[in-house]
Amino acid sequence: MYLPVYLILMVKLGENFKPEAKYTSYLALASVAAVILIWACCVGWVYFVALGEPVFVLIGQISLGVLAGIVIFVLIWSRLYYVSVVYHLNDTEMTWKRGVWFRKTGIVPYNRITNVDIVQGPVMRMFGISNLKIETAGGNAGKSSAEIQLEGIADPEPLRAMIMDFVRGNAPSPAATGVDFGRRSAPADMQALLAEVTAIRKLLEAERK
Repeated sequence: MYLPVYLILMVKLGENFKPEAKYTSYLALASVAAVILIWACCVGWVYFVALGEPVFVLIGQISLGVLAGIVIFVLIWSRLYYVSVVYHLNDTEMTWKRGVWFRKTGIVPYNRITNVDIVQGPVMRMFGISNLKIETAGGNAGKSSAEIQLEGIADPEPLRAMIMDFVRGNAPSPAATGVDFGRRSAPADMQALLAEVTAIRKLLEAERK
């Protein structure tokens, strides 16, 4: 019997799940690299013009201390951020929570999802993880926008297949298709309206008699 590929996932409907544990290392490496690059551009040049000048040497030493403090802060933040990230899937929608200083939460019904892309940069490839970018129907002329990213997923293909199965099993969002689903109930509404008009006409005719 054929089994959907997503059944091999550790993700279970109705249960919370998190990114891979190595996502913490990825966050730490990427964040520290960004900090060092910014430091080198802003302050690192001091070492090339110091030439033994006491003032420049002092500035360089202070900047190194600041850099070390920021690196320690980033390493702690990376762990706290990983702990804060929680995803949840059920048969109608997905929810997410994340944030260290400011907690963010969101709910995305499957029938609003228009596309699911897998994003993997070179550093992510080193750690064997990817992000799933979930695009949802926007309100402006049916344009799609990225509303959520499932970050740090080790095997994204089965999870994407799982989500897309739910998407295909639901009626598309009106904003995604440009279809006014209210028209589907128009015949029934018209019949009810005609019945009411007929009843009113009969009452008026009865009063006239």
